[in-house]
Amino acid sequence: MGLRSTRIRGPVERILVAALLGIVVLAGCGPRGNVVTDVGPTGGTRIEGGTATMALPPASTPNWIFPIGAPGYLASHNSAIQNLLFLPLFQPVQKGAALTMDSPRGLAEQPHYSDGNDTVSITLKKGYEWSDGTPVTTRDVKFWFDLIKHNKKEWAGYSPKLMPDDVKAFEIVDDRTFRLRLDRPYNPTWFTANELQDFVALPAHAWNPDHQDPKHAFARLMRHAKKLSTFDSDPLWKTVNGPWRIEKWSTSGQVSLVPNKKYRGPDKPHLDRVILKPFTTADAEFNVLRAGGVDYGYIPPSVMAQSAKFKEMGYRIDPWEGWAITYIVLNFHHPTAGPLLHQAYLRQALQHLIDQPTISKVIWHGSAAPTLGPVPAGLLDGNPYPYDPKKAKALLAAHGWADHSGQLRCVRPGNSTRQCGAGIKNGQELRLSLLSQSGSTETSNTMQAIKSEFGKAGITLDIRQQPLNTVLGTTVPCKKSEPICSEWQLGFFGTQGSWYFPPDPSGEKIFATNAPSNMGNWSEPRTDRLIRKTEYSDAPTAMRDYGREVARQLPVLWTPNPAYQVSAIRNDLRGIDQNPTLSLAPQYWYFVKKTKNGARSGEGKGGAGK
Repeated sequence: MGLRSTRIRGPVERILVAALLGIVVLAGCGPRGNVVTDVGPTGGTRIEGGTATMALPPASTPNWIFPIGAPGYLASHNSAIQNLLFLPLFQPVQKGAALTMDSPRGLAEQPHYSDGNDTVSITLKKGYEWSDGTPVTTRDVKFWFDLIKHNKKEWAGYSPKLMPDDVKAFEIVDDRTFRLRLDRPYNPTWFTANELQDFVALPAHAWNPDHQDPKHAFARLMRHAKKLSTFDSDPLWKTVNGPWRIEKWSTSGQVSLVPNKKYRGPDKPHLDRVILKPFTTADAEFNVLRAGGVDYGYIPPSVMAQSAKFKEMGYRIDPWEGWAITYIVLNFHHPTAGPLLHQAYLRQALQHLIDQPTISKVIWHGSAAPTLGPVPAGLLDGNPYPYDPKKAKALLAAHGWADHSGQLRCVRPGNSTRQCGAGIKNGQELRLSLLSQSGSTETSNTMQAIKSEFGKAGITLDIRQQPLNTVLGTTVPCKKSEPICSEWQLGFFGTQGSWYFPPDPSGEKIFATNAPSNMGNWSEPRTDRLIRKTEYSDAPTAMRDYGREVARQLPVLWTPNPAYQVSAIRNDLRGIDQNPTLSLAPQYWYFVKKTKNGARSGEGKGGAGK
């Protein structure tokens, strides 16, 4: 639910890039099509108006508008759209070599910590209104807080003992200021980046005019949120405070946004319209891009050698890398695969069979780099399980697995050191199934490469591909007794990266026991303790110790971490900032025209296919 002139990334270079979060513009690449007027990388005069069309990732369709996420609806494009309609109080922004939460796009001033960091005071910026003219106040933030407090188990962002459990009291000081009394002192950097990032104002006057209690109000709002066909007509979603409002939202996933004329922020839109266009596959998007049908798209890594042609067409190429990691989820609660996946030696053997360097170089053409652990590259200093088929086979043989006609079977069942492990039967095959997202040739080839390496070691991997929303809706945290727990064993949703972090890349949402995005139900006490240390302490050792431990434990299988996309952007479309956390800010986008003759491509339209 991740930057370089050639994109062929060596280990040292990757570490430096991830550590500094630097974005380097790539030389243009891709095939020919309609020519876009080239006004140069910085020239031209800004003009107001026009329509810009942006391509969505392959097989990814926006399907959730309610700014309180639900399990199975956590795709990054959903939250990116929500944040354009309903302003978060704090948003990540890249400043120089760092990511911070001090963004001008946020609804609040920077928080003030006091009383030894167990009290936080927050003041909303002046002058913000809802689109119906009603002022945005602290009561709207309290409305959001009450909804998640009284319905926390329905909120996909809930982790036990964290928000809202870690807030003892929400105190409204006045219309613009509120105060949080916390249950203990927290690391301010962590609390702002990972807890306050969820805070958003919701229009209490429009969404709860009858003052229903939070339980009933939430249930009613969720019913509306599940009606995709009415997102562009339901009056609820028309009351917004962000720079954009919905014009159209089709069930196929195409979203059209137009400026919110009542927006009071400093970044009012320049364009008349932004269209977010879905595609079933990367190849389908590429064909439309080549024909000039999108202004802001992406190219498959396999065609990067055609850079000169895209440059001739008037596109600039800018890799969009995220503050992210990528992995295959392991379902520890699956009735048959669970006992296998609980064996540390087996997870180690599987990881030793994933040739991340070769997959990154050959399949992703250098647009991906190995994931080494639970934090972005550059924050870890080693790889405990490098590609090593011999070591993988030795591990399996040492624990009672033997080859029978090319298929490994357990010949020493039991729970001792040199046996297969608890719950594994005598003669049981080492066979696993993987549910992977569709739409990407690179992802399909990656999974086939992994399947091949597993097969050489005697492990059968069955692969099933489905659209991203289907995979996200299936690979959810589950109890052993729930039917959905039997529907998947391994899951992959990482064509654009599996998990994007806020500026502080701690693991309470993905690897803590009962975490909301702990899809595989991993639970390990030492991991939980180390995660808690990152929440309380700002010492660099806290994050490093957590990263090393989880890299060693292997709650998931690490796979190459790709750039979110290799973007192809019209030269006359400017103001695009590819935030490493995948937020969007089309209010800054604008078209330019040539300074000499006033001509620009796509004037008033933004290009073909609108």
